[in-house]
Amino acid sequence: MKRSPALLKLSREHHTALSLALRIEKAADTQAQSAVQAILPELFRKELEPHFQEEESSLLPQLAKAGETAMVERTLQEHADLRWLTVLIASGDLAALSAFAKLLRAHVRFEERELFMTAQRVLPANYLAGNGHK
Repeated sequence: MKRSPALLKLSREHHTALSLALRIEKAADTQAQSAVQAILPELFRKELEPHFQEEESSLLPQLAKAGETAMVERTLQEHADLRWLTVLIASGDLAALSAFAKLLRAHVRFEERELFMTAQRVLPANYLAGNGHK
């Protein structure tokens, strides 16, 4: 299904998230993990956090109004978990990198395959056309 204009930007931003997850997964030794650990908090702040905030301020309230509360709650919980893992990573917890990568990859899959598909099915046409965005 073709992505609606209101979701297209969010969908494109998932590429950055998947690239980060892949980079973490490929970091096989402590030196590579430390390099990823050093950049992750700033990358999260600049790339992922604005993405989360946009979803939380626009898309998720629309889905909640449409009665999709379980999907909204799952999305919010995963955002909170990824934020917490970022705090752990920033504090030096290299073990949190693997959990972060796995959750980030699963979260993107969920949003692309379930959340956005549901949004396109249940949200008003003016929102999906980008006219009701924010």
